[in-house]
Amino acid sequence: MKIVDIHVRTFRYASCVIRDSEGHGHPGANHEARQSIVTIVADDGTEGTMVGGISQSVLDGLVKPAILGQDPFYRERIWQTLKERQRLNLSSLSDRVVAVIDCALWDLAGRALGLPVYKLLGAYRDKVPAYASTMCGDDLPGGLDTPEAYAAFAVQCRERGYPAFKLHTWQPPIPGAPDVRRDVAACAAVRQAVGLGVPLMLDPYHYYSREQSLYLGRELEKLGFAWMEEPMDEHSMSSYVWLSDRLDLAICGPETVEGKMHARAEWIKHGAADILRGGVGDVGGITPLVKIAHLAESFGMRMEVHGGGLANLHVLCAMGIPGQFYERGLLHPFVDYEEPAPWLNRIEDPMDDEGFVHVPQQPGLGWDFNYAHIEGNLI
Repeated sequence: MKIVDIHVRTFRYASCVIRDSEGHGHPGANHEARQSIVTIVADDGTEGTMVGGISQSVLDGLVKPAILGQDPFYRERIWQTLKERQRLNLSSLSDRVVAVIDCALWDLAGRALGLPVYKLLGAYRDKVPAYASTMCGDDLPGGLDTPEAYAAFAVQCRERGYPAFKLHTWQPPIPGAPDVRRDVAACAAVRQAVGLGVPLMLDPYHYYSREQSLYLGRELEKLGFAWMEEPMDEHSMSSYVWLSDRLDLAICGPETVEGKMHARAEWIKHGAADILRGGVGDVGGITPLVKIAHLAESFGMRMEVHGGGLANLHVLCAMGIPGQFYERGLLHPFVDYEEPAPWLNRIEDPMDDEGFVHVPQQPGLGWDFNYAHIEGNLI
């Protein structure tokens, strides 16, 4: 089997989620948005697809020369080739671009063999508990505009079946943000609303100082929170060593810092985090995320996967480290998460009443695309 083509389809769709000047998502008026899917085609007609965009210039200049004519089952070799090409092309060949190629190859392999990806990886379970992961705080009345609003939404999520809840608190450009004491007030309101037995987590503003982060962590310890992630710039690993040394609260990371499994090995070595973190888009695909899971296991650490989506879900269901959650969201009182995206016939991660997300059993990643919508709205 050889790869004979790779192409990207970009299309329009209607969205009710807008982005603020810092890139955070919030509910807003319906507007036209864009999405892309990338498809790799083998010479026997088997295809593999992943949601995500790649510009035509990057596709033609960097990706096609590396993969056309290759055996699509040589995923490791292809991933290593693309990783090496990143050295002089980081501005265009980002980890998110490499992730799209890698995940599409895993989808192709699963379809070719008639197996879901998590079974190709070495299945451990077929469902995983989810936590409700909120959008960032806002100034929308009745949205996530006050500590009391977070508390009310946490109760709604508990009633829906979520066993755990994570706050993304207020960030610029929301007026008054960032404010570490307001973050604590929201966390305290949620704890009071759901009781002591519910695991709670916090993902706050990402550029607090050491002193602010320490204050936040100590307050979360009093509230019995499970972990905190990325309260400071992750490029300063020494700041996380400093913080972890002073807290009993678990620090989860790194999340967005560059470096794939290499950066995470350094964080383990220096004691910068208690729980390892990584997602397919952060590290360049399923292939490196599995390496990171094995790295965590080797050091007796948990790994919490960053973000939702089918690729992350398959890795979670192949991991033998107990206790991980699936991050379901981003959620908001004004957004119906259970409504599928226009380019899908069903949502990627349906959750049962007990709070479990079940991995698809279809070959590959388990996409159920609405091709009529995609083809009818091509750009």
